[in-house]
Amino acid sequence: QVQLVESGGGLVQAGGSLRLSCAASGRTFNSYHAAWFRRAPGKEREFVARINMNGITATYAGSLKGRFTISRDYGKNTVYLQMNSLHADDTAVYYCAAGTNWNTMASAPHYWGQGTQVTVSS
Repeated sequence: QVQLVESGGGLVQAGGSLRLSCAASGRTFNSYHAAWFRRAPGKEREFVARINMNGITATYAGSLKGRFTISRDYGKNTVYLQMNSLHADDTAVYYCAAGTNWNTMASAPHYWGQGTQVTVSS
């Protein structure tokens, strides 16, 4: 079992940056792949980025690559999402997720956090 707690959300102006954090507790987080998803108002939840358990491989939703960066700190059992050049349509609840199957991390990870709200004002 893995417990995930997101933080770092808030209100930011368009063009600004935020860094989200996802702190993991429970079983060793190093054994899990991790990912970020988001759900914008009135829309389905969508994949944002994933990183493998070794921290070597990361993939992104095509529209976000270049603005968002996923990373992980093994000593802190934490995964980060650095978000730059934010747009109003990046407004969403952002969720951290973890799982052991790399192939399904972008669609159906096993564990989810509660989410953190990001609001970008235009």
